[in-house]
Amino acid sequence: MPPRKIIIDTDPGQDDAVAILLALASPELEVLAITAVAGNVPLDRTSRNARVICELAGRRDVAVHEGCDAPMKRTLVTAEHVHGKTGLDGYDLPDPSMPVADLHAVEAIIHHIRREPPGTVTLCPLGPLTNVATALERAPDIAERLAGIVLMGGAYFEVGNVTPAAEFNIYVDPEAADIVMKSGIDITILPLDVTHKALITSEWLAEVAALDTPVARVVSAWLDFYERFDVEKYGGAGGPLHDPCVIAWLLKPELFSGKHINVEIETQSALTRGMTVADWWGVTDRSPNATFIGEVDAKGFFDLLLERLARL
Repeated sequence: MPPRKIIIDTDPGQDDAVAILLALASPELEVLAITAVAGNVPLDRTSRNARVICELAGRRDVAVHEGCDAPMKRTLVTAEHVHGKTGLDGYDLPDPSMPVADLHAVEAIIHHIRREPPGTVTLCPLGPLTNVATALERAPDIAERLAGIVLMGGAYFEVGNVTPAAEFNIYVDPEAADIVMKSGIDITILPLDVTHKALITSEWLAEVAALDTPVARVVSAWLDFYERFDVEKYGGAGGPLHDPCVIAWLLKPELFSGKHINVEIETQSALTRGMTVADWWGVTDRSPNATFIGEVDAKGFFDLLLERLARL
């Protein structure tokens, strides 16, 4: 089978970085472009980080486009307290030499979806949905051309990680998330409910370090820095590895399970801004609009990730 064509929309972030590396190491996927959005850190950092990751993987051929530098209607909230000032704290890499691609990220998304045959491009958002929602507003025709959207964001049973009610990616731009959820596109959501079951263990991190490749040394250092926040916050043995779940679902969906349900986004309440209202138990008559993933085979996930990192 030909590789699946994807666009990765991202705000790197150490876990975003691992997701991008997983995609670039997987011949089953063709990364048409990487589009950067403001989120974990401001846009100038996310754009830089995306290019740093491509160069680390030896993939200067992958175009990185800069996108929206602020949410659609909100002031930007960032997460340096988790990811560090650069967004990729833990291992210092030189500034990238590859340039930013000419097209704005929103235009790049539209361009690729229109250029490729209908039903062949999957959007993979790993951060706030500002670029994706802006593209859908600017070019509504792309919705019916997409194969689907597979995103990391939201929560139901795990509630919030940035407020008591909301997960970070949705909280940053709830209006954008609302547009995406109402788009009619085939959507798969990897929420905190599943990513909190993909916990980095010291044993697995040691296996990554034991690969002793340039990529493995960087990833090991990044994740050692990154997981400290969640280990302290949640008191578990390891931090959750959120964004790589999106790419792993594309590669091995059999590792995951969930339900096709209705998912709505709270945009009005200051108290519950960005809450993912997931009708897991089917208690409303609202039509299902997304597959909400709830379980993962963590060993299979981390085995896949280790095997692909070893290829780089």
